[in-house]
Amino acid sequence: MIFDAAAISLIVTIVLIIIVLSVILTIVPVALWISAIAAGVRVSIFTLIGMRLRRVIPARIVNPLIKAHKAGLDVSINQLESHYLAGGNVDRVVNALIAAQRANIELSFERAAAIDLAGRDVLEAVQMSVNPKVIETPFIAGVAINGIEVKAKARITVRANLDRLVGGAGEDTIIARVGEGIVSTIGSSESHSKVLENPDLISQTVLSKGLDSGTAFEILSIDIADVDVGKNIGAELQIEQAQADKNIAQAKAEERRAMAVANEQEMVAKVQEMKAKVVEAEAEVPLAMAEALRNGNFGIMDYMNYNNLKADTSMRDSIAKVTTDKPDSNQK
Repeated sequence: MIFDAAAISLIVTIVLIIIVLSVILTIVPVALWISAIAAGVRVSIFTLIGMRLRRVIPARIVNPLIKAHKAGLDVSINQLESHYLAGGNVDRVVNALIAAQRANIELSFERAAAIDLAGRDVLEAVQMSVNPKVIETPFIAGVAINGIEVKAKARITVRANLDRLVGGAGEDTIIARVGEGIVSTIGSSESHSKVLENPDLISQTVLSKGLDSGTAFEILSIDIADVDVGKNIGAELQIEQAQADKNIAQAKAEERRAMAVANEQEMVAKVQEMKAKVVEAEAEVPLAMAEALRNGNFGIMDYMNYNNLKADTSMRDSIAKVTTDKPDSNQK
């Protein structure tokens, strides 16, 4: 019974020791501390425990620190930890510093950390400083003075400017500025043939405008990759203008025709009005004659002579009408 109690106590003690060691090894990264000591990086075990308490993954700090120490960089563990706590990528910053040192590019840890926190890939920026990048624009259309459309595609060779990466404009701004320069250069050309003969005129004019100011890049060269002739914009505009003038002329002619028709109808109405007045006046003649007979101002003989005159006038009109309607004997 005593043996059984001693054995149980031993087992419990061993289990407790294992649990305590597991907790200690979980909190204290002993293997990482040994790796740092072996690499010649002096890191206190309490510093590693403090990283655990600050919710910092020690491997994210110690491994880049070992890499920087082997590369001969003067970087402290506090700098790396502060950059990690700020949300930066410590490993990428250290790789960028090593690449800049190998390429003999002056780059401090503070600037590299600022570039990384600004959301830019600092390692890619260093690589682009060594190996320039080519940006290809889409076809950009411009219209020469003679009205012919010219489409040009450019290849822009840029190099990252580490001093302007923080706050500098990106690739879209470079493409937009180069496109604006291409359009203005084509638009100032007297003929599209000059652009086709000397496409390097576009690149020289655009490159001389300093389009990389305020951007994160330095433009090394602008090469025109392709030039095509587009539509005859000037002729199309003239056709549209002629069509518009034609429509305006037709509208004005229709307006004049409508006014003439309205005037004609107005004259017809006036003629009808005059005829009505004549009929009205003729209707008053018998009344006036009757009034004259009653008053003795108009006699029976005068009335008879008036009727004879009317009959004679009617006869003359009938004779004149017959003579007018009779065909000429010479026209057989």
